[in-house]
Amino acid sequence: MDYRILPVTPFAQNCTLLWCEQTMKGAVVDPGGDLDEIVAAAAQLGVTLEKILLTHGHIDHAGGSAALAARLAIPIEGPQREDAFWIDQLPNQSRMFGFPHCAAFTPDRWLEDGDQVKFGNVVLEVLHTPGHTPGHVCFFHAPSKLAIVGDVLFAGSIGRTDFPRGDYEALIHSIRGKLWPLGDDVQFICGHGPMSSFGEERASNPFVADGT
Repeated sequence: MDYRILPVTPFAQNCTLLWCEQTMKGAVVDPGGDLDEIVAAAAQLGVTLEKILLTHGHIDHAGGSAALAARLAIPIEGPQREDAFWIDQLPNQSRMFGFPHCAAFTPDRWLEDGDQVKFGNVVLEVLHTPGHTPGHVCFFHAPSKLAIVGDVLFAGSIGRTDFPRGDYEALIHSIRGKLWPLGDDVQFICGHGPMSSFGEERASNPFVADGT
């Protein structure tokens, strides 16, 4: 599996193109906006997008999903169904944050802990990781030791929990109980900012480092 990170929207959200190197079929994770750039990048790389994967329902992650799904005639998978209330609020979120209109939608497939998502010959494991939002999910590709963690964990920080239905204790449990067991050598792509590894965050992240 290969990937390309594309910062999109005024929030510089890390939309990610993932693709199978054998088939060049791929998925786009969290297409919050700037759809022309996403489509152009996929075309330049020779990637045929098969589906949209969502970590959670906030506008900078999910805002462009309905339009991109319609444009490419591809399904939307994720997040977990507890984020339906965030997706239903996308039109209001777009007005609140000055985004172009973002349509609400129902994913073609809600995801649950332990599910798998596939594109080409690639299989990703799904982890339900509530805290930042109640229906947040992360994606893990075991062969390449790569995780896509949305807004659960960042290099040196953690996701906010002051939004409606945020839960700090649940977030910490998601990080320590779901992400750390994947291994210290796992690299992760977060929703904003640079990549890091679980080992680095266990050693130095002031919110979730071992011993804190």
